[in-house]
Amino acid sequence: MKGSIEGWGSGVVGMTIFSGSLPATRAALEGFPPLFLTGARATLAAALAALCLALLRQPLPGRRELVSLVTVSLGVVVGFPLLTALALQHVTSAHAIVFIGLLPLSTALFGVLRGGERPRPLFWLFSGLGAAAVSGFALSQDGVASPIGDLAMIAAVIVCGLGYAEGAMLTRRLGGWQVISWALVLSSPLMLLLSVLTLPVSPHEITAPAWLGLAYVSVFSMFIGFAFWYHGLARGGTATVGQLQLLQPFLGLAFASLLLHEPVSATMIGTAGVVVLCVATARRFA
Repeated sequence: MKGSIEGWGSGVVGMTIFSGSLPATRAALEGFPPLFLTGARATLAAALAALCLALLRQPLPGRRELVSLVTVSLGVVVGFPLLTALALQHVTSAHAIVFIGLLPLSTALFGVLRGGERPRPLFWLFSGLGAAAVSGFALSQDGVASPIGDLAMIAAVIVCGLGYAEGAMLTRRLGGWQVISWALVLSSPLMLLLSVLTLPVSPHEITAPAWLGLAYVSVFSMFIGFAFWYHGLARGGTATVGQLQLLQPFLGLAFASLLLHEPVSATMIGTAGVVVLCVATARRFA
């Protein structure tokens, strides 16, 4: 019982941190280009991860873990941050958050593909309905949103789902926070080089909200959020605590409205609700 309560509490903290990621990214983009933001957030998070790994004397991953760690890095360290940053140049964070509702489904799909499972037909039915709801939302925003932003968000959800699913399997061997830590460290040389090559010319002209956005996505979204989230999954159970992801779109919309004063339409809320319902039902039949 104690472990379950601890798991839920840790999971709530992690989910709440992730909910602020897109609004924080949007704020950071007011002062930093997407490539620099992607490299800098990963580099700063990697420094924290390396410190924790060293202080806690974690053993090096074996050769058989390297391919999986590269997959996690490409999905959640490089792919998702870069693609969402590119998308948020064309759409608001509130608009993008609707697509995040499909992330649990994307994770489940890759879990099925990597695990060799055969879900029931109802899984595919509700999966398709959820995807159709997001597609309908994107098409209904003609003249308001951008096809480039929507396509980038779809790609972001796909690569992040792959990274989450691969990381979940690797967690059984390395541990939760260790997976994201080693993925960050593994990608740090490339991310550091990217940061240096795309360093803003006039950093003194960057506003405080942009700096705060960079700090948030580097420290919280890329590292601390994962530590809480994986700890919650380990203590409370992946299937149980993982359901908290279904609340993320609604909390993200609240952050977008309160922090960035972005308009949140009834269509956004309604679509997020339909997607969450479809994803919750589909996961029951996975």
